[in-house]
Amino acid sequence: MKTIKKKIPKFKSTDEEIEFWDKNDATDFFNFQNLEKISFPNLKPSTKMISLRLPEALLERLKTLANKNDVPYQSLIKILLSEKVNEEFKKVG
Repeated sequence: MKTIKKKIPKFKSTDEEIEFWDKNDATDFFNFQNLEKISFPNLKPSTKMISLRLPEALLERLKTLANKNDVPYQSLIKILLSEKVNEEFKKVG
């Protein structure tokens, strides 16, 4: 097992850190023999693409509303759908 001797320096910027890791090998700084699994529960949840047929008039209204709120229309659809689903779940307990 390799003893880790090198310390990672403090970086003044992201660019400085990128340049450092471009020129250095991570195995000189980390012991990869005894890795532990970790999770990041607050990361953006994964999404799944679906196909959804909407009446053209509804889609146009959604796009207009999204434009007025300065958000992409698909993001607006997700927001509205999420709000409505949460509302319905509150009704049924």
